[in-house]
Amino acid sequence: MAVPGATNTVLEALVPYSRMSMIQLLGKVPTNYCSQQTAEEMALLAYNRALKLSSPGYPVLGVGFTGSLASTRAKLGDHRFHLSTRTSDRLWVSKVTLSKGLRTREQEDTISSHLLLEAIANACKVQATFVSNLTESDVSDEFEKKFTEDQELEQLLNGQICFKVYPFSSVMHTSNEERKIILPGSFNPLHEGHLKLLEVATSICGNGYPCFEISAVNADKPPLSISQIKDRVRQFEKVGKTVIISNQPFFYKKAELFPGSAFVIGADTAARLINPKYYDGDCGKMLEILMGCKNTGCTFLVGGRNVDGVFKVLEDFDIPEVLKDMFVSIPAEQFRMDISSTEIRKRSGM
Repeated sequence: MAVPGATNTVLEALVPYSRMSMIQLLGKVPTNYCSQQTAEEMALLAYNRALKLSSPGYPVLGVGFTGSLASTRAKLGDHRFHLSTRTSDRLWVSKVTLSKGLRTREQEDTISSHLLLEAIANACKVQATFVSNLTESDVSDEFEKKFTEDQELEQLLNGQICFKVYPFSSVMHTSNEERKIILPGSFNPLHEGHLKLLEVATSICGNGYPCFEISAVNADKPPLSISQIKDRVRQFEKVGKTVIISNQPFFYKKAELFPGSAFVIGADTAARLINPKYYDGDCGKMLEILMGCKNTGCTFLVGGRNVDGVFKVLEDFDIPEVLKDMFVSIPAEQFRMDISSTEIRKRSGM
């Protein structure tokens, strides 16, 4: 991080050094704090965190390290450390056992740090020039797993990874466009209205990374199958637009996944968002959940839409005062397209 421009690469670094810190990170008491499983779990947590912090389309890497090195007291067990790196399609794990009494704590730290940097370089497919300084009495063991697209989507559906990005956009975006402009939907099928709405919303925002988002998990229906997800993804490949597949159907969960994002929604969705009926009839619960969305830095850009046969815009709804600055209207003169995926399916007999 002493290298100029490191912020273009490093998203976040955590040092969960105490037991309680590690417990809070993992959300449980690990069976063994210094183990392959713990390193793998740390790398997966880091990978999911990197997904949330990065711009869509940029490859991300999660790294986990846990070690038991020379200390002020003699250790009964081995001096060892575990490394793990996780990318979208690869998991790599290494265990290194160091010869006891051969090195000082500082020397063991240096070796583990060099091997950690080498692991990061290998995951990024960058040539590493470190000398490991391991001796014949040290023991090193490693393995890797590679994942197919179907396996990645299976991991998404079972909650291991929080989302998968398909960066089909033909437009170059700069790395400082951290804000995502997201149009969520089922896109069954994708149509011109969706494309136009995101285009107008992006022009209103002024800066950001425009992308579509599909939740593979639905609140009221069975989750999409892997083949259904891939069919819908192909639509975006054809038009050169980035799409994210997530596993969160609710907006308050989407806000946690995509902090600081601008969500593009129709007036019909906005009407449901501010209707206590969808919060067990509890207005206080509605405000609490939507304030949680607001506290993540998210906003909602609202386009006009037919609601019960009447075209409505944001101004037609009574937004609670504390939430008004979270909602931005897309003027009807900039976007109005009375078309829906449901109507398209009916016309085509789908």
